[in-house]
This record gives sequence, C-alpha cells and structure tokens, in this order.
Amino acid sequence: MSFSDMLPISDPEGVLQMITDIHAHIFPHKIAEKAVRAIGRYYGVNMVRKGTVEDLLESGSRINVSKYVVHSSATVVEQVRAINDYIAEVQSSHPEMVGFATLHPGLADVASEVDRIIGLGLKGIKLHPEFQGFSIDDDDMMPIYEAVEGRLPILMHMGDENVDSSSPARLSRVLDRFPGLVVIAAHFGGYRMWDLSCEYLIGRNVYIDTSSTLAFISPEQAAGMIRKHGAGKVLFGSDYPMWDHREEFERFMALGLTEEERRAILFENAEKLLSGV
Repeated sequence: MSFSDMLPISDPEGVLQMITDIHAHIFPHKIAEKAVRAIGRYYGVNMVRKGTVEDLLESGSRINVSKYVVHSSATVVEQVRAINDYIAEVQSSHPEMVGFATLHPGLADVASEVDRIIGLGLKGIKLHPEFQGFSIDDDDMMPIYEAVEGRLPILMHMGDENVDSSSPARLSRVLDRFPGLVVIAAHFGGYRMWDLSCEYLIGRNVYIDTSSTLAFISPEQAAGMIRKHGAGKVLFGSDYPMWDHREEFERFMALGLTEEERRAILFENAEKLLSGV
C-alpha cells in the first residue's frame, strides 16, 4: 500500500480533510540544535528533526497537516515571559500555528501571566514536570490549575520510566480536585506508564494524545485503549522533533480504526477543543 492510499480522510466530495498536530515543540534558531540534542540525551533517542518552525512545516506537509499546536517549556521561571512572547510571535506570523504558552510553579503572579497569555491570543498551556522540576500534584502547582481552570486547556507531559513526577496517579488526583480543568494527557496518558494510564486515566474526562507511544506499544493495545477511552477524547500528536510526521501517521493508520474514529482523532476533536478557547 502506498502512502497516498493510506489517507482515508476525505469528505463526501473527495476533498482531503486536514490534520491537526496537537503536540509539536519548537525553538528559536539560535538554541534549536542545543535544545533538540538535550531532549534526545534525556530520553536516549535519536532525534530525527531540527526543532525549527521551517523544519516543522516541511515535516508536517508530507501528511497534509494544516494546523500545529506549538509550544516550549520554561525550565526556569525567568524564561516564562520570553518563551510566551516567542510562541505568540510564531502564532502571529504563521496562521497554521496555534500557540500554547508555558508557566512555572516558581512564578510569583501566575494569575497576571495567565491574563497576559490570553491577551497574547495563545490558546493553552504546556507543562513538563520532569524538565520543569515539579510533580503534577505538588502544592506549588495548585495556583496554576486555579488560574487556568475554565479558561485554557493544559497539555501535560505524562510519564517517565525513571521518576513518577508525571505519573497518571498524580494527574488523577488533580482531576479530582479540579473537575473543570481541561487536560490533554500526552503520550496516551503516560509514556512508559501505559498500564498505569489504563488504571487511572483511561475512561475519565481527560483528553489523551497519540504522541511518543505508537512506536512502543502494539497496534492492538493502542486501538484497545482508544476504544475504551472513547475516540472523541483522543488527539493526534507527533511530538515533533522527536519523530517524523510521516512515520507517526503511518503508525496511526496501522491501528485499524474506522474512518469515523480517524477523522475524530486527526482533526475533529482538536477543532472542537481549540474552538472552545
């Protein structure tokens, strides 16, 4: 089967539907190479792409991505405003980009920065517990959840095989405390913690994305998790620059999902989520 034959996402008139990538990391040119190399070292993987806006667009164009949710995490509190300004600038310059901001538990006035983020037109928050030095259910994180609940979705990195700071159990406790919080639990709810994701998150009122998972679990396990959770709460994500869009798309298409499920995950769910912000 050719790659073009694997695109069953046309509308009734045969017009190709577009794909939304909910999970893409980008960096300014001057730090992109260093940042990508650091991520690869941490996870012990060979990073296949460059981490720049131009390279993201080239990679995504190969599978007709029409919208990219882009973000970058502040590893120290001093980076928050500069990163948010950078993401806002990218979003303003590229209509196909949707920007998610960063926050940090060390931020003195979270509420003011959230107001500024909304004023910049950014559409969500991306958090990475391991890279930012917190656990999901730390007391220091509660002001962030309070400030964004009902206002912006959070894309949360989930799972680490060495520490439990981003474990599904920790996110489950936060969801119990903040029932109005809209969360996208990345990596099927827990990178290398998929059994715990099934125990604590699958079936709950939380989104999951497909990023950095399909290369590690079987198509049968992935499809089973999607159907148990409900395809209406699943979003396609590449985790660029860790993976190439074409490779991730081919893995997704091998899951044996129905065309209705594929449409929902590749495009429709993200449109509904982002239009509500």
